[in-house]
Amino acid sequence: MAIEQKDPLFTLVKSLSKSEKRQFKLYVGRLGGNADANFISLFNLLDKVNDFNDDLILSKTNIKKQQISNTKAHLYKQILVSLRFNPVHQNARALIREQFDFAAILYSKGLYKQSLKMLEKAKEFALLNGENNLAYEIVEFEKVIESQFITRSMSNRADELTKQAKKLSLKNVRISKLSNLSLQLYSLLLKEGYVKGDADSKALTLYFEKKLPKYEFSELGFREKLFLYKAYLWYSLILQDFVSSYKYSQKWVDLFDENPEMKIQNPVFYLKGIDYLLESLYFSKHKTKFNKVLKKLKYDVDYHNITINENTKTLAFLSYNQNKLNGYFLDGKFTEGLSYVSQLVKELKKYEFKIDAHHTMVFYYKIACMYFGANRNEDCIFYVEKIINNKDLKMREDLLCFSRILNLIAHYEAGIDADIEKLIVSTYKFLFKMNDLHQVQRKMILFLKNLSNIYPQDLKKAFIKLHAELKIYENHPFERRAFLYLDILSWLESKIENKSVELIIQQKAKLLVK
Repeated sequence: MAIEQKDPLFTLVKSLSKSEKRQFKLYVGRLGGNADANFISLFNLLDKVNDFNDDLILSKTNIKKQQISNTKAHLYKQILVSLRFNPVHQNARALIREQFDFAAILYSKGLYKQSLKMLEKAKEFALLNGENNLAYEIVEFEKVIESQFITRSMSNRADELTKQAKKLSLKNVRISKLSNLSLQLYSLLLKEGYVKGDADSKALTLYFEKKLPKYEFSELGFREKLFLYKAYLWYSLILQDFVSSYKYSQKWVDLFDENPEMKIQNPVFYLKGIDYLLESLYFSKHKTKFNKVLKKLKYDVDYHNITINENTKTLAFLSYNQNKLNGYFLDGKFTEGLSYVSQLVKELKKYEFKIDAHHTMVFYYKIACMYFGANRNEDCIFYVEKIINNKDLKMREDLLCFSRILNLIAHYEAGIDADIEKLIVSTYKFLFKMNDLHQVQRKMILFLKNLSNIYPQDLKKAFIKLHAELKIYENHPFERRAFLYLDILSWLESKIENKSVELIIQQKAKLLVK
């Protein structure tokens, strides 16, 4: 998740907590000869400064120019070794690998029984925690040892290990196929967004069914179920089938609730599951359930029901705050949400180097929508233009498209219409180039283009006509995504009824699923 904008070593040093720095100094100080070592001097320097270059190293330490590269590499390695011994980073995988390494040392010393005993315990622990790849490695190592050390009491050992290896191999192949499918679908969702028509829908279904491996559900372990639910979730989201996306994201979260120890071992997967459950509930406009799950997320983070580290802190920040914004949208409380937005913008700066550009732009779009709903259109334009002017953003074409639609409407509402003709043309060209020009967008752009030709006394009739034309697409399988990003219908209703967008959405919110 973290995006390193500076020197990797400098970034690593600055990421260390006080306890981690103290442990590092204790670790390297275990031998008296390290007290004046070059890498210690470099560590102390990087710990104190906010920026550095080679000239600063030369002037503040005894490190020679030709030693800088090796010293930095050595310090980087020593920090990682120190962190490996920190209990905070001792997860199941680390413990299994450690036991595997110990067993390998015992084996090399010819202590076969001790090595096999340690491997057996490590294998049981690996299987208990769903670490099937590591379990397979252990079995393969057991086979090597047993080929050199076989006793009469274990005469059937070779058959047992062969069966174990085959079973784990098949399981790992299935997990690999499911994880590949879920990743490919996720990539498709980010690049293309939702399906755009029947052809896309049929192609996606064909692709999904072809790639989905055969399985007996009763034989699936934790990881297989996890990736199976993930694959079905992405498939459902791309199809805009939010009932199914809710179903599989709930199964994803339930899987962790049934295996609470996995929240500690696999916190990232759990946070992702909660995030997509919240997204599905938001799209389904299920307020009560949404609020309940959002509180559950905060509770699990606050009470450390998941592993808390820099990575999970960032993911929890993303999930909680994006969905907190969605909560304001569900209730139509845009003005109330502005104070929250102000605080959020400050918090975003703290995560500047830890959040990727895509997630930052998602925040900007949601913030822009908050300002639009509160009738702060110039502020809305400010954040939308951050997205439009980001030339490096390669993902989420749908986000780029609807940012331009929102930009057009906000310009109209703010009365900044001197260059609106050029803006309409550029928006039309962009959508056409992106092959994302649907009926809802076509009608919106055509309407805005002709606004200047409509007499003031005829405006209400024009809004009523456009509303009627767009209303038929509200539940259309391929057109409704326009309303997921921007509540155009509520905006039109606000113009027709001469009420604020905020009031219109609040009135609708009272009718939502409780």
